Amino acid sequence: MCGRFALFSPAETIAEQFGLAGPPPLVARFNIAPTQPVLAIRAGHDGRPQATFLQWGLIPSWDKTLRLGSGMINARAETAADKPSFRGPFRYRRCLVPADGFYEWQKVNGRKQPYFIGRRDERPLAIAALWELWQGADGSELETCALLTTAANELIRPIHERMPVLLDPADYGLWLDTAVQKADQLQQLLRPYPDELLRAFPVSPHVNNARHDDPDCMQPL
Repeated sequence: MCGRFALFSPAETIAEQFGLAGPPPLVARFNIAPTQPVLAIRAGHDGRPQATFLQWGLIPSWDKTLRLGSGMINARAETAADKPSFRGPFRYRRCLVPADGFYEWQKVNGRKQPYFIGRRDERPLAIAALWELWQGADGSELETCALLTTAANELIRPIHERMPVLLDPADYGLWLDTAVQKADQLQQLLRPYPDELLRAFPVSPHVNNARHDDPDCMQPL
């Protein structure tokens, strides 16, 4: 799964990498947690990439109570196209969530050791995600998202069996194209990321507390 991540690259870097018209309003974050707003890139009405903020934790459009939102932070890439909660978003509402890296916890001698995982060249990652629009009976609206996960690659498998789906820039266009709705065209993108492009290192347990949001969260041990 993916339960925490960081995004601290300059807004100009994000705009350049994802083809945005201008830099999005960003504040450096080192411990982004579920239920918080996350930057997402999706296709605008003109088909061009557009930045927005979505609440992390997908709430299905048919849920009338909001009780599911905080728990649906991830969707398994292998089954998302068929699951009732994710089937519609998989076909029509796909997005990318930029991240400089994500955290995962390895069980070691009865405790959990956090690791930070990011690109070796320190460029931002693009996590494949799904978004949904929830509308309340009172007319209120809430846009939420879930991050897609897949089987871990060789680098991450000793830490955790799952990892977020990370897309190559060459695949951004296909993933965001709302005209592409067949699962078999998209499923080929949802694979483990190449080991050689990532690095993983143990970090301070400071990150364990979701209230901590500072560079100490990714301080190497």
